[in-house]
Amino acid sequence: MAFNKGYAYREQLGTRARGQSTLSYLVATYRHSPSAVWRERLARGEVLLDDLPATGEERLNAGQWLVWNRPPWEEKETPHDYSLVHEDEAILAVIKPGGLPTVPGGGFLENTLLHLVREHFPEASPLHRLGRGTSGLVLFARTHDAAAKLSRAWRDHEVEKRYRALSSRVATQECYEINVPIGEAEHPGMGMVPMATPGGKASRSLARVLQRRAASTLFEVDIQTGRSQQIRIHLAFIGHPLEGDPVYTVGGVPRAEHPGLLGDIGYLLHAERLCFVHPLTGKRLELHASIPRELQVEENAG
Repeated sequence: MAFNKGYAYREQLGTRARGQSTLSYLVATYRHSPSAVWRERLARGEVLLDDLPATGEERLNAGQWLVWNRPPWEEKETPHDYSLVHEDEAILAVIKPGGLPTVPGGGFLENTLLHLVREHFPEASPLHRLGRGTSGLVLFARTHDAAAKLSRAWRDHEVEKRYRALSSRVATQECYEINVPIGEAEHPGMGMVPMATPGGKASRSLARVLQRRAASTLFEVDIQTGRSQQIRIHLAFIGHPLEGDPVYTVGGVPRAEHPGLLGDIGYLLHAERLCFVHPLTGKRLELHASIPRELQVEENAG
């Protein structure tokens, strides 16, 4: 593993920060690190408040700028073999391998699809993201106009998205329309986690059986909404968690034991198709990603 170049996390404080000390705000907001670790960072001068080194004792006000200058760190190794499937002056479409984060987060900065794509296309901006363990199509905008038009199409549910997933257990139906809401709830050890919950946001997936195997089901899934971890949660909700999913279990909720980060790999989920109106031509564009061998329909499967 190699060291990256470090990163400055910048935040303009909102009203929630008013009256808190710098230390208490950091501990409450960025719960990946305990109070003792933040005290060490403050002592090293890594944290700035309005461009001045913070002590941790200051009382915060809305509108101030808080910066953590994180020193270089070693990132976990990830695949770097993405492929380009469409390129024009407005958009790019690439196939992300499973195991590669789409954007920085969870300890990843340079070992991400965004970093790799921007080495060749510095103007590229991702229009959506796939989980680290998910492979398949990711769409990037190359201009502000293309980004605005396609972001609007995403919000208006005008982009058709199809996935392929291998789930545990043998399905008893041919098709499942899943409408359980998805929201965040507290989980011991993981903090706020997306899950199936009555108070969540409206979510809709349509799962169709492609093949039943000895103890699993190959699904084709169209999603009309794009909630975080939607397919993993929805298939788990109907009793078919993804094979190898370290987080979600039956009911669309995280396992009771501490399963690790949401970005953990081990499951098989692939974004195979995107269809949308091109922001320049006004014509519908349909893009496909080749199907991984494990998610292809098997001959003579049990």
